[in-house]
Amino acid sequence: MKPGWAVWCTLVLVLTATVLTRTGAVPAPTPPRTHLGARGCHMGQFKSLSPQEMKAFKRAKDALEDSLLLKNWSCSSRPLPRTRDLRQLQVWERPVALEAELALTLKVLGALNNSTLGDILDQPLHTLHHIHSQLQACVPAQATAGPRPRGHLRQWLHRLREAGKKESQDCLEASVTFNLFRLLTRDLKCVAAGDLCA
Repeated sequence: MKPGWAVWCTLVLVLTATVLTRTGAVPAPTPPRTHLGARGCHMGQFKSLSPQEMKAFKRAKDALEDSLLLKNWSCSSRPLPRTRDLRQLQVWERPVALEAELALTLKVLGALNNSTLGDILDQPLHTLHHIHSQLQACVPAQATAGPRPRGHLRQWLHRLREAGKKESQDCLEASVTFNLFRLLTRDLKCVAAGDLCA
């Protein structure tokens, strides 16, 4: 085979592959993009919360636990199981899991804001809303527009969705209360650390 012929065949193959990929005939691999370093994503600021913020969360958690003692709550499942660990997920999946966890927390605590706990919950809710707004800038576009989540992430998101539909308000309140410091001191710090959380 002449050298010129071999070069020409190679060129045709490359051009054909390029055309097929661009037209969608052959799907091009699109790895999920991590936005932790993207413009507008500033999760690094949450590697540690201020002592004043932690004190407000401790006060809120104590008040919530006292409130739960007066209620006859029970859960058919564990919406936020202790066995889960964000380090089991890929780095780009962690903000997605934390965003879902935080959304449920805000929904449950927000429903209590008009109760006798309103004043105690004001500062923690303000902080959680701020964290949530920053987190939304870090959630990869593929998580909402791309393929459905798989593996551990899919299981966690499904569990949180089902809990919001099936569990009682008292059960959700208990789950969120007992998970609050895990969210702040483990899950949030892991997402803030990015690739360094291992």
